[in-house]
Amino acid sequence: MARRVKSDPAVGELFAPEASVPDFSHEAMLLARGARRVAGVDEAGRGPLAGPVVVAAVRLDPKNIPQGLNDSKKLTAERRDALYDAIMASAEVAVVSAPPDEIVLRNIRGATLAAMARAVQALPHEVDRVLVDGRDVPPGLPCPGIALIGGDGRSLSIAAASIIAKVTRDRMCEIMDCDAPHFGFSGHKGYGTAAHLMALDLHGPCRHHRNEFAPVAALLLRRTSIKVAG
Repeated sequence: MARRVKSDPAVGELFAPEASVPDFSHEAMLLARGARRVAGVDEAGRGPLAGPVVVAAVRLDPKNIPQGLNDSKKLTAERRDALYDAIMASAEVAVVSAPPDEIVLRNIRGATLAAMARAVQALPHEVDRVLVDGRDVPPGLPCPGIALIGGDGRSLSIAAASIIAKVTRDRMCEIMDCDAPHFGFSGHKGYGTAAHLMALDLHGPCRHHRNEFAPVAALLLRRTSIKVAG
């Protein structure tokens, strides 16, 4: 069964078979239709209450693709770390982050799309096509892009980008944990776990929190109301 992806005006409508694991078929189709270099783009950290969104752009070497690439969420931390090293050693990679201030300024979707465009622009060599995980092709790309829903489980280039973004962000959360140890960022990675919400209620938000996200904004509003009432 074929699955449609968003069309690229330069190559027309693309169809690719469903796959249980990501493969190189989308990239191969684009290369066969004239593209010289194809990159995959993915992000990590859209949902957390704290920390940056991290975006990676990866252009794999078709002759030297690391074995075992998959959606980062389906891999153990140990396997992600090993594949991170393999990708960095064999592919062209660019990593960009959007900090909480940018997320507040642009909103999470806007900050993510802007970071995706910056990541592609930061690759060592220009690419001809970009495969993007999700529904949206970021504005500002230096070349045509194709949005692939569930792309990290369908395209090896996007899967590689998901691994780079996830490992990078997890390591950034360990640094955040050193800066604000009472929140436990190295464990929950900024997501709204019960322990995180309890710490947030006890200590109030720190400089790593996204103050516009509902639980953080509600806490700030409640604290402001109490202060005014007092």
